[in-house]
Amino acid sequence: MTGSNQAYPAPARDMKLYFSRNPNPRLGVAAARYLKAELAFEFASPMAPGQGEQYLKLNPNLSLPILAWPGGSLWEADAIACRLSREARSEFWRTGEDEPDMIRWLSWGKENFVRACDMVHFERGTKQRYGLGPIDQEKVSEGLREFLKAAAILEAELALRQWLVGTSLSYADFRMATFLPFNDVAGLPLDDYPALSRWYRRIEAIDAWRDPFEGLDAPPLQPVPGQGTEAR
Repeated sequence: MTGSNQAYPAPARDMKLYFSRNPNPRLGVAAARYLKAELAFEFASPMAPGQGEQYLKLNPNLSLPILAWPGGSLWEADAIACRLSREARSEFWRTGEDEPDMIRWLSWGKENFVRACDMVHFERGTKQRYGLGPIDQEKVSEGLREFLKAAAILEAELALRQWLVGTSLSYADFRMATFLPFNDVAGLPLDDYPALSRWYRRIEAIDAWRDPFEGLDAPPLQPVPGQGTEAR
């Protein structure tokens, strides 16, 4: 079975996280390693020629990350982070009074800040890396406009606090930062926002975020022409 229509497994050690170095799989690995989840990690390429069939039963979208166990699977980074946080009994995925605030930032981020980062990175990074066509400067401009609006909102919020939810790191911080490890390619003007920059430096100080692939068999991404290889 795939998706969420099955009981979750009890022992985390029976689980495996399929991943790549792309932004959302990277997010899934970073969350798992921050939570010190007892699971196996396996690099995967579901879209590669001849590879799709073995992953269809785990995720019909053929996207990563995928959390799998004997008899079932779960896909989408947010769902996986929630599952692993429950397993670890961690407040990384907030519950109780803070949960609505965390959901607010997850929802807003994916529709605003994260989406804007994605738009720019897709044109300057993904398309160039995989030979998907020239940079669409109109799309870049649109993404930058959306980034400036969203970054201004985050700047005002983060000037008042260190983290997005409460007084400690939560998954909302990781999700909001999904594309920032790739900013050497995207070139978003993060330094124009001091509070936002300080917040991201705090995230980068966390080993699980800074290098989630340490010790894993994880081939580097193809370099973007004219850029160095993104090592993280």
